Amino acid sequence: MRKFSFTKGQGTGNDFVLVLDQAGELDLSATDVAKICDRHFGVGADGLIRVVPSHLISDGDKSLAEEPNAYWFMDYRNADGSIAEMCGNGVRVFARFLTEKELVTLADGETLHIGTRAGVKDIQRNKAGFVVDMGRWRPISEETLVRSSGIEVARPGQGINVGNPHVVVALASLQELEELDLTKAPLLDPFPEEGANVEFVVPNDPLVINGVGRIKMRVHERGVGETLSCGTGIVAAALATRLWAGSDAPNHWSVEVPGGTLGVRMFPTEEGEHVGLSGPAELSFDGEIEL
Repeated sequence: MRKFSFTKGQGTGNDFVLVLDQAGELDLSATDVAKICDRHFGVGADGLIRVVPSHLISDGDKSLAEEPNAYWFMDYRNADGSIAEMCGNGVRVFARFLTEKELVTLADGETLHIGTRAGVKDIQRNKAGFVVDMGRWRPISEETLVRSSGIEVARPGQGINVGNPHVVVALASLQELEELDLTKAPLLDPFPEEGANVEFVVPNDPLVINGVGRIKMRVHERGVGETLSCGTGIVAAALATRLWAGSDAPNHWSVEVPGGTLGVRMFPTEEGEHVGLSGPAELSFDGEIEL
């Protein structure tokens, strides 16, 4: 039996088990992670985050080459134990963990650099909690047909990559959004080689108020199922909606999910357009678990 400490955290209901591994010695198998994240027999979570120094994990070498100050690496696993590139809510909870456990200091205006498998993410404090620069994004040109329980006819989906893959589907009404059965994974045609998170979006009426676009969303995460929130999915949904809305669409978006509301902002940089995500992040409790 192995015993180790953990912290439970959440960002708009997207919840995680965080495990500090300062020595880089914790070896958790996919089965271990799935047991910990199980909501009936484990702690219960949408994913597990191992908090490990970048130089003690093989994937951290790229992060340190990109940004030498990215001391900490977010080793993120989905609830089924599979490895994921990035999690937008998880990285904010990661920042909350580092600051509250006094592993780093982050004053207003300072930037915290976090290593992830989707590159280094820059985080700052803001009134909502934390804002993270999710980096560059790209649309996927190939159209994907999406079938989901609760929708009679397959719908076209817009592929968006924000470090991990997404397919965003526009629905006609809130009723359609509410009637979705996301206990079953949506069927994608063609199916992406690495799978994808699938977001279902309904625009508010009116779509834009005071220069801010507004949408509602539900999401099915690969390796997890439906979650109350998905940070990268929220970003992908806002980006897809802006593409559909045309050149006059705003660069600021408010995205409502079952777990709350987050902000998305698109902004230019020297290397191309980046997208930022802002919202709350909280630590719920500490505990110990045996495997």
